[in-house]
Amino acid sequence: MALFGSSAPAAAAPANSAEDVQQTKANLIAQLQQEMAMANAKKLISKVNQNCFENCITAPGSSLSASESTCLSSCMEKYIQFWNAASKAYIARATTQTVAANAMATEL
Repeated sequence: MALFGSSAPAAAAPANSAEDVQQTKANLIAQLQQEMAMANAKKLISKVNQNCFENCITAPGSSLSASESTCLSSCMEKYIQFWNAASKAYIARATTQTVAANAMATEL
């Protein structure tokens, strides 16, 4: 059978074993996790820039004053610490809910 009007015969489709399907699924999950992590990092940077700039830079100019620089550093550190704490709490809660859901499914 020709592919898309070509005269070349189509290659036989490889048989998908359960291992192949599981590997593909694991690869897809890993890729999605990486993309979510990247999106979260971009969101964090955007929020830090927005909030810290608004709080620390009173009169934008060609350079930062010492107090503005100190304020930005402190603001970024606090924001990132808060973000990390919130992320850990979210992951712990999601893990707990997943374990509970799996336990309920096993009981049924």
